[in-house]
Amino acid sequence: MSTETSDNNKKLSDGTIFGIGNPLLDIIAEVPVSFLEGYKLNANDAILASDDHKGLNESLLRDFPNHQFVAGGATQNSIRAATWLLQQANSCVYMGCVGQDKYHQLLHDAASKAGLILSYQVHTDSEERVQTGTCAVLITGNNRSLVANLGAANHFTIEHLDDPKNKQLIEKAKIFYTAGFFYTVCPPAIMRICEHADTHNKIFCTNLSAPFICEYFGDKLMKAMPYVDYLFGNETEARSFGKHQLKLDTEEIKVIAKAISDLPKKNSQRPRVVVITQGSEPTVLAITGQEPKEFPVKKPLDIVDTNGAGDSFVGGFLAYLALGKSHEESIQAGAYCAFECIQQSGCTFPDKPSFDPTTFVV
Repeated sequence: MSTETSDNNKKLSDGTIFGIGNPLLDIIAEVPVSFLEGYKLNANDAILASDDHKGLNESLLRDFPNHQFVAGGATQNSIRAATWLLQQANSCVYMGCVGQDKYHQLLHDAASKAGLILSYQVHTDSEERVQTGTCAVLITGNNRSLVANLGAANHFTIEHLDDPKNKQLIEKAKIFYTAGFFYTVCPPAIMRICEHADTHNKIFCTNLSAPFICEYFGDKLMKAMPYVDYLFGNETEARSFGKHQLKLDTEEIKVIAKAISDLPKKNSQRPRVVVITQGSEPTVLAITGQEPKEFPVKKPLDIVDTNGAGDSFVGGFLAYLALGKSHEESIQAGAYCAFECIQQSGCTFPDKPSFDPTTFVV
């Protein structure tokens, strides 16, 4: 595999990387502590919206004019990060389910501005009036409180994949990615994409995403696992998966990563690659039949917000995978995207990347 820097400018065909997941409109605003108290929120928390939070989004839009919109949700974050690092609009495609409301339009605008090809399924059940998924990101000083309402994101159906336009997007794509959260929404859609990737010798990637996914939706993950070429996760997710799905009696990340890499795999033309991040601790790489390796992580002087670091890492990795780079360079690219993300508020990035694998080292 070539590692010359000229390859960084390699033009990818449109829609090379395909993401499917739960789209959320992130509404980011700096608020006083009294605002949190009014909605019974803690300063550093991540919760699903309840009746206590009715009117919260409208209040943000009305009373905090400096709010910003970001196209969020784990998979959409990763797809944005990949597009940003590549600096190639339309190199990535994204789909998920949205409502028929103003939040859909705001989300569409934010994602289009980030350079994504979009194919949202619009949930139109007029009786329910299901709104587009949102996540309020409430910043107080160095803390941030997340209030998510999955809304229409929960309503994706496999019929969306039957649309001729979407069939074409799937045919054109070379790398597929979904975060673990989508296993709670539409496992049949994931399995169809898995089978397509397997039949056409394409790459399927997924993410453990959260300990509760590993514990309560692990059977869905395990069903997809024979098709998984690249698996991402962090240390707490890997330990949960090791305990609940592999029945391992160990907390050792290298052992768990190796065990996942050695699980049965349908496409034997390529080994399974498992990448487990551990915050500021070394990232673990395990490849079928090989001893795991560790890669130290470069830390910025100032960390503003670690939310979205894992999603950003995956985006950088996928971008370099699409460019035909080595696993080592792809890990560096992922680490760079996470490095930039945690110096911003929310899962956002500077205007332009300045990544050089030869100098971005610990």
